[in-house]
Amino acid sequence: MSDNNTKKEIFSWLRAIGIAVVIAFGCRYFLFTPSTVHGESMLPTYQDSDHVIVSKVSKIERNDIVVFNAPDADAHYIKRVIGLPGDTIEVIDNVLYVNGEAQDQSYLPGDMVTGDFKLKELTGKEKVPEGKVFVMGDNRTNSKDSRMFGFISEKEVIGEVKMTFYPFSDFHIGN
Repeated sequence: MSDNNTKKEIFSWLRAIGIAVVIAFGCRYFLFTPSTVHGESMLPTYQDSDHVIVSKVSKIERNDIVVFNAPDADAHYIKRVIGLPGDTIEVIDNVLYVNGEAQDQSYLPGDMVTGDFKLKELTGKEKVPEGKVFVMGDNRTNSKDSRMFGFISEKEVIGEVKMTFYPFSDFHIGN
């Protein structure tokens, strides 16, 4: 093989590797990111140290599990979206009502106690404001969530959890 052919082959490989790196970086930066769950706030849905893939392009809907920038720490939290802009929220006798309708909470263990509340009691607002969401952990007795720190700006939501996986991860989320 001539020096010229060898150089062309090396350049071809370097170009292919470079393109792959750019595509991988672009996908991770703009489309999705791996994350690791830290803490017990999402039990039983997610365990401590579970690895998840977060979609950065999903439209957030009620009951989606999302990762967001924590309002009270230099961290990321994982929680379930309970209320969207315009929603009223209350819990009466351990039943969650959104806009007056009882919600299916089959993801919670049968013995989980949430505690009664009305949105206005917690936040001073009757409804979830525009551009905000109300989130709660599935482990309602051990979760720092909107009941404590209020609404989350939609701009602070990194994305929706789409799947669990088990390789290495360097993006961490907690209670």
